[in-house]
Amino acid sequence: MATDLRIVLPDRPGALVTAWERLRDAGVNIDGACGFPARGQTWVILHVLVEDAAPARRAVEEAGFQVDEEREVDVRLIENRPGALAELFQTYVDEGSNVDLMYLGADNHVVIGTDEMYADRPGRSTVGI
Repeated sequence: MATDLRIVLPDRPGALVTAWERLRDAGVNIDGACGFPARGQTWVILHVLVEDAAPARRAVEEAGFQVDEEREVDVRLIENRPGALAELFQTYVDEGSNVDLMYLGADNHVVIGTDEMYADRPGRSTVGI
């Protein structure tokens, strides 16, 4: 099952490398990722797409990092052409779904999370498409 882990890292040199090394050492393949700093904070949010969440979670937690969300996501292959993303996201609108997570994965894949996939997440803020 495709799973997104939201990992909180300290905003300091080497933290990201440590996370990648620990995942590598645990034999975890990263199928997609995105990260961004929390402006004005001392931490960074890292989203990682994995097929088997348990060893990935263990690896980053043993490194001292926090996994504060784990959720099932859709992973969709997309053509590399103008309009392909708009067409893909229109299917979610047509289903009445609200996308609240999106990033690109390996090999032209798009990672998508919706409210329905993780409806009971406390404190959620969503951006409609």
